[in-house]
Amino acid sequence: MQKELKLPEFANEDEEREFWANLDLGDYLDPEDFEPVAFPNLKPTTRPVSIRFPVYVIDAVKEKANEMGVPYQSLIKETIARAFVGDSQS
Repeated sequence: MQKELKLPEFANEDEEREFWANLDLGDYLDPEDFEPVAFPNLKPTTRPVSIRFPVYVIDAVKEKANEMGVPYQSLIKETIARAFVGDSQS
């Protein structure tokens, strides 16, 4: 650590917001101050997409998902994730 950060008393949120917006934490922290952390319960951000498939493809996916006992949209997501990411991220 380079030097200790002393926080002033803030009169309101705007004053505190201004303080943090203009603070350079590089003046107070060195790279060796950081420790790796993990967030095992954090879910990745998702975004809805619209894809048009022929009806017979959707029917086949629904049949396979039903055999496996999983929702068909989950099966589609898992399959795409494995194909392009290498492992499921959901």
